[in-house]
Amino acid sequence: MNRRITEWAGLSPVLMLVSGVLATSTGSLFIRLAQSEMSSLAVATWRMTLASLILTPIAFKTCGAEWKVLQRRDWAFVLVSGIFLAVHFYTWITSLAFTSVAASVVLVSTSPLFVAVIAHFFLNERLTGKSMAGLAVALLGSVIIAFGDIEVGTHNIWGDFLALLGAMAVAVYMLIGRKLRSHLSLLAYVFPVYATAALVLMVTALLSSTVLIGFSPNGWLALFALAIIPQIVGHSSLNWALGHLPATYVSLVVLAEPLGAMLLVWLFLGESPVLTTLAGGVLVLAGIVLASRRSVEK
Repeated sequence: MNRRITEWAGLSPVLMLVSGVLATSTGSLFIRLAQSEMSSLAVATWRMTLASLILTPIAFKTCGAEWKVLQRRDWAFVLVSGIFLAVHFYTWITSLAFTSVAASVVLVSTSPLFVAVIAHFFLNERLTGKSMAGLAVALLGSVIIAFGDIEVGTHNIWGDFLALLGAMAVAVYMLIGRKLRSHLSLLAYVFPVYATAALVLMVTALLSSTVLIGFSPNGWLALFALAIIPQIVGHSSLNWALGHLPATYVSLVVLAEPLGAMLLVWLFLGESPVLTTLAGGVLVLAGIVLASRRSVEK
């Protein structure tokens, strides 16, 4: 029987999606707290490593049968998905060290646009006129954000660029998830993907001599909170929803994440977005909505 249909059948996909967005909104806050005493690569590495370690006993107890019947092609997709997830977290978390939370979370949320573009060129899903208009509006918003950051410093522009790279990487991760979640249960998919991302980040950290130990209790608390709330609860809920709802719909609802992230950082860290970031952010989100509505025609 199809695991996508029977898995957690009593749960509401929309409720899981909303829960996932609320949980992922906390990510920027925990990252900011962790970055006060460790590098961005260390934050990304421990986020994925701790999440993978927490899920290991459950995954090996419940997912063995599904993994045994996976084809080599499926395993290849899992590995590629994990690599792109690692790239996403490294680039996005690093962006938060260079630019504002508002600019970073808005720009990384452009992933639905990259989903549409990738699908157009590689999946034969043709972009519509609305899609092209949405891309243009979102591009204008991104330019406004970048223009405002020029006055702050070139380091902010670098942060904006890294956030966009993170959006491109997570777009590939989402497209692969859409394919694999059609016949894999949630944990059977997310665990090997998370573990692959953790391995890639850990190897990168060790090769670059990144400091991975010696943090304060508050630093470790921020890392564990990051691994459990936005990663295990947040991203896993989004992946579960991705197996029950259209990828475009999931991508649209995820647009609420920047609002939650900005609110949390403002409340707890006193960081408020500047006017150009707000104006550009409104255009970016509007462009994503426009591009994602009936964004593809098969």
